[in-house]
Amino acid sequence: MNWNDDLNACAKIVERGDPLRFRTAMMAPVAQRGALFALYAFNVEVSRAPWVTSEPMIAEMRLQWWRDVLEEIAEGSPVRRHEVATPLAQAISPDQAKQLDDLVAARRWDVYRDPFEDAADLTRYITQTAGNLMQVSANLLGQADDVPLRDAGFAAGIGAWLRAIPALEEAGRIPLLDGTPQGVATLAQEGLGGLIKARKSRSAVSRSCTPALLQATAAEPALRHAIAQPQSVVEGALPETGLAFTLRAATGRW
Repeated sequence: MNWNDDLNACAKIVERGDPLRFRTAMMAPVAQRGALFALYAFNVEVSRAPWVTSEPMIAEMRLQWWRDVLEEIAEGSPVRRHEVATPLAQAISPDQAKQLDDLVAARRWDVYRDPFEDAADLTRYITQTAGNLMQVSANLLGQADDVPLRDAGFAAGIGAWLRAIPALEEAGRIPLLDGTPQGVATLAQEGLGGLIKARKSRSAVSRSCTPALLQATAAEPALRHAIAQPQSVVEGALPETGLAFTLRAATGRW
């Protein structure tokens, strides 16, 4: 993608709203960073749409606006002019637009205060948000089988979810099906299991996809800490990405 003012705006949105993905995007080849910034800026805009208003109808309208953008991309129609939507349309395919539509639809959970129905409902939310984002971002960089990408995306999503628990509870949401220490540890173990499974299939993921997969690597310290000390989740005391992330980023082995 040719660098322009829209991509500068996308990069700034990601740098402010998702510093970790900004760091990983900067590890991609220069020619591919623009596509990642467009995708990650889209994710920032969608993820915060339910939180910028206390009116559910307005939040729904904001999410629907993005679903309309993705429908235009999926159908090959002219895409409305917007500093994020315009470069996003240049970066992703129609099939990827459909994947991202599932991501936006899942974000409707954030609008309301209803708990997840069951474990499958929570898994579906994580898979459609973090998992779909992982799949699209990796496929923008290279070739990879869907299964390890889905597993890595689940790990990244659970890690981010555990970090968000205090803020979600403060906002009146019910993010955990089982808020007991054992319930939290079990959820973290499921996330770590996804990362372990993904790494066993590392050969099915081209090395060029590494910047996208580093999001899962970054979740590992939080997942392991939550297993050992589940009370740290509600205390907001999970560790940062740590040295392992830096070392793996340097070697390209997510």
